Amino acid sequence: MYSALFLGRKCRDRALGDFYPGGGTLLGQSLAFDGSNAIASNPRMPMLARRTLWSAALLATAGSPLQSQSLASRIDAILARPAFHRTSFGVEFRDVASGRALYRHNAELFFVPGSTTKVPTSASALQLLGANYRFHTKVYRTGPINADGTLDGDLVLVASGDPNLSGRIQPDGSLTFRDEDHSYGSSPGDRVAGDPLAVLRGLARQVGSRGIKRVGGRIRVDISLFPEGERELGTGVVISPIVVNDNLVDVVVTPSAQGSAVKVAALPATSYVTLVNHATTDAATSKPSLRWGSDVANSDGSRTITLEGSLPEGKPAAMITYPAAEPSRFAELAFADLLHEAGVVGAAALREDKPDWKALAASYDTDHMVAEHVSPPMTEAVKVILKVSQNLHASMMPYVLGALLAKKGTAEAGFDLIQGWEKAAGLDLSGQSQGDGAGGMAHFAPEFMVQLLIYMTHQKEFQAFYDALPVLGKDGTLVSIQTASPAAGHVHAKTGTFAEDDKVGHGLLVNGKGLAGYVDTKDGRRLAFTVYINNTHVASNDEVSQLVGQAAGEIAAAAYDAR
Repeated sequence: MYSALFLGRKCRDRALGDFYPGGGTLLGQSLAFDGSNAIASNPRMPMLARRTLWSAALLATAGSPLQSQSLASRIDAILARPAFHRTSFGVEFRDVASGRALYRHNAELFFVPGSTTKVPTSASALQLLGANYRFHTKVYRTGPINADGTLDGDLVLVASGDPNLSGRIQPDGSLTFRDEDHSYGSSPGDRVAGDPLAVLRGLARQVGSRGIKRVGGRIRVDISLFPEGERELGTGVVISPIVVNDNLVDVVVTPSAQGSAVKVAALPATSYVTLVNHATTDAATSKPSLRWGSDVANSDGSRTITLEGSLPEGKPAAMITYPAAEPSRFAELAFADLLHEAGVVGAAALREDKPDWKALAASYDTDHMVAEHVSPPMTEAVKVILKVSQNLHASMMPYVLGALLAKKGTAEAGFDLIQGWEKAAGLDLSGQSQGDGAGGMAHFAPEFMVQLLIYMTHQKEFQAFYDALPVLGKDGTLVSIQTASPAAGHVHAKTGTFAEDDKVGHGLLVNGKGLAGYVDTKDGRRLAFTVYINNTHVASNDEVSQLVGQAAGEIAAAAYDAR
């Protein structure tokens, strides 16, 4: 397994595949989580003893012996495991129909929720924008088209805040996803198959079909909807109103013969990135190591990036993602490339050329529109956010809400709308604190999250919301959790992870693991639940998912057929 690197630090966790780093930003660090068997995490206990103890605990609580146990006894047994002797738990299960609490443990206290924060973010997007809301990304000309096909003016692509200008869109209008998204992944298989520039390519072809053969002015991307530049906290990707391929360049790296340079391919290949390959192929027994060496901004706004490190000979290809430092420039240069392919000659705006966007907007009318892309509905956009815990899309949402509904291009305006929605829903806002859309700055009480989940069951958008949640043992960030449990397929819930390095203890402190959603029980009831597991020390990256993630899933699964 190869770990993907980025400007900052990102981890992949197939158990609860969303990660927020603590303790600062480190260039060129990464961690790789996978989904192997669970083990106990007491760093003072020898490894063999830890594995033996944890395996015994799993056997003691798995399968038919639990069938006659109560929900409380099942959960209490998990909470009492030696691996969690310094851990704080917050748990609530509540029957949706009756509202009756079936189990509560510290449910009124604040916990670090990780990406379960995406539950209120996604719910508010569905409620405030509407399940059928679609983004309209349009291209306008600012002048007339002459008889020879020359546009006497600029060509402007106006960003709409659509997070899915990518290859995710399927022929039926749905958005596809990989259970492990390329934002976290380190394998070429973590990419969605298809053309990452499909939407921009379609817009370029529309422009060509309007008789435009040359752009006399410049090719521009208008991002005045809200400011570009802040990096979201989970993966370090830049937040922007324009999002092409999740604002990532996926670089696939293939080892060759030992001592030779690796083979590299940038996807998408555009004039925005020039890739300098200094990575080599090492011995088959070596450890993989890929990193970005330098990242140089060129005068035209393109980037020259240097790949360093090595891959073992004979091993599968790896992938390392490069977050576009300036997504609007990425889009401008890519769009200019694609227009040229479509037979339209033109040049992207000079980097220092800053037009009067309000003056240009006078041309944003039906007569001047030369291309349009209409997105799949919000129900599909939310599915990507929740199923694979797409941090950038979630982090954008407060900006999008603020810009589209409050007509203010700030996250604060969006959060004001979310607060108003939560108040109107009758939720107890004293149980939540949220500073971003994805989970890097948030604290929630389990009882608040359960209130929200129950409220959503009464809304017309509920089925779309429910269908967008990962399914235990089946898909998304829960694909590898409790796969053999009778509850697999019967738990729809959002995951969350927040951890930081322990340099002295040589492990990690899992500040927060979370799981929030619904259990459809064996006897036909629907339960809303939230599980938070905070402050668990683990000895290795693997144990974040194998120990803490599996425990969160096990607590949820316990309700499926408990008495």
